[in-house]
Amino acid sequence: MHKAFIHTFYAALIAIAGLSINAPYANAQHAAAPSATPSAANHPGASQPASGDASKTAEQVFKNIQALKGTPADQVQPAMQFISNSLGVECEFCHVQGAFEKDDKKPKQTARQMIQMQLAINRDNFKGEREVTCFSCHRGAHDPVGVPIIAEEGPKRPEEGKAESAPPALPTADQIIDKYIQATGGPEAVQKITSRVQKGTISFGGRQFPVEVLSKAPNKRISTVHTPNGDNITAFDGHAGWLGNPGGRPPRDMTAQENDAINFDSTFYLPTELKKMFAQFRVRPAEKIGGRDVLQVIGVNPGKPPLRLFFDKESGLLVRSIRYADTPLGRNPTQVDYSDYRAQDGVKVPFQWTLARPLGRFTIQVSELQQNVPVDDSKFAKPTVAAAPAPTEQKEPRK
Repeated sequence: MHKAFIHTFYAALIAIAGLSINAPYANAQHAAAPSATPSAANHPGASQPASGDASKTAEQVFKNIQALKGTPADQVQPAMQFISNSLGVECEFCHVQGAFEKDDKKPKQTARQMIQMQLAINRDNFKGEREVTCFSCHRGAHDPVGVPIIAEEGPKRPEEGKAESAPPALPTADQIIDKYIQATGGPEAVQKITSRVQKGTISFGGRQFPVEVLSKAPNKRISTVHTPNGDNITAFDGHAGWLGNPGGRPPRDMTAQENDAINFDSTFYLPTELKKMFAQFRVRPAEKIGGRDVLQVIGVNPGKPPLRLFFDKESGLLVRSIRYADTPLGRNPTQVDYSDYRAQDGVKVPFQWTLARPLGRFTIQVSELQQNVPVDDSKFAKPTVAAAPAPTEQKEPRK
C-alpha cells in the first residue's frame, strides 16, 4: 500500500474513532467530531499540544510559528485542517514529513502570506468578522479559479406571469423533536436503556477494520477501532475526554473544543435531553436526503457554531447531522448520515451510518448490539502512564 495512503488512513481512523461508533442510535448520541481530520491533527509527524498547554499560545508550544502568533495552541491543528479541507491537500503539500517546523517548501511560505491576506481582508472590510476564508477562492483546489465557469445548461428562470407558490408551513422544533422521541420508541422505552455495547466494522478506502463502543448513561462512552498498528480509542469518562493512539504513543487529554463535542456525543438520552441542550432552535426548509423529504432543525448556543439536524418528515427519525468546529481561519464541517434503523429492546437504532468530511468518507456497519449489559465505570477511565525511571548516575570505575 502506498505510504501516503497509510499515513492518511491511520490518521483518519484516529480522527473518526469516536464518530464511527457514536451515532445517535435513535435514543442516544449524535455523532460529532471530537478530534481533527487526517489533514493535520494526529497526522504522523505532527506534534501534539500537551494537555497542560490549553492556556498557551501557538508560539509557546510549536516551533517556528509566524502567521498564527498569539493563536491558542490548541487551535493550530484545527486551522491546518481547515487549510487542508479548503485546498484539498494533505500536510506534506506545505510541510516536510517528520519536521513540520522547517521552511523548505515554497507552499508553506505562500500559505503564511495567504493567512495574513485573509486576516487583513476581514479586518479592513468586514469589521473583523470571518466573512472571507481560504475556501472562498480555493473551493477544494490548491489553485483558485479566477475565471467564471460556463455551465452545461442555461440558468432556469421563473415563468413569466406565473406566481410562485408560498412555501408550506413548517412544524415547530418542539413538534419535530417530540416526533423524534416517539419514533425512537417513546420516552419510557428510551429511559429503560442504561448501557449499550455495539460491535461492527468501519470501511475506508476498500479496507475494513473492527470497531466497538461501550456507552453508559448518563454520559460515558468509549469507542475503539482495532487497527494492525494497535487500538485507536476515543473516550469520555463523564467529565473529560481523552484519546488513545496506536503505535505505543501515550493517551492525551482532549482540547476544550474536542471536549465540547464529545460531551454532546456522550449524552446517552439524546432524544429526551435534546431540548435542554440548546438555547434556541430554528426550523428551516431542506433539500431531500436519499429521495425523502426532511425537516431541518438548527440548534444554537451563544458563542458556538450551530448544529444542524435533519429528520425524516414521515418517520420522524434522525437521518443526518451536520456540525461545525471553529478555527482561526474558518469552520470545519462534519456530516453524519444514519440509516438501516432496526428495532431492538423497544427502541429504534441505526445499524449503519456514514461520516463525511471534505477529505474523507467512512461507512460504519453495526453487526452486533447489546443493551442493558453491565459496564464498569473503570472502562472509561484514562490509563495512567508510568513515569520514566530517572537515569542512574554512572560512576567512574575504580582503578
